Amino acid sequence: MTAPDAEPASEPAPASPVGPEPSEPAGPAPADRELSVRERAVLALERRSWAGPGAKERAIREELGISPVRYFQLLNALIEDERALREDPVTVNRLRRLREARRDRR
Repeated sequence: MTAPDAEPASEPAPASPVGPEPSEPAGPAPADRELSVRERAVLALERRSWAGPGAKERAIREELGISPVRYFQLLNALIEDERALREDPVTVNRLRRLREARRDRR
């Protein structure tokens, strides 16, 4: 018989470095923590230029293994993150300017 308070035998294997990450607590990330592999991959993908509208979506699915909707959710959170600004100020500031321009047009 198994004791009622027994712990599970093992934990699931960690996800791939760019694949889905475990849920993180809500709220801002600690300022001293570095960007994750996935966050760096999102910024790297955003730095690239694209031949057509479908090329970026295809790269998001193939390289990151996530949907474009999830990609843009992560990207929008990243451009608010000071760690991302320190990591890639050119890209983050460009994205912030684009977002502001869209807001101003509304």
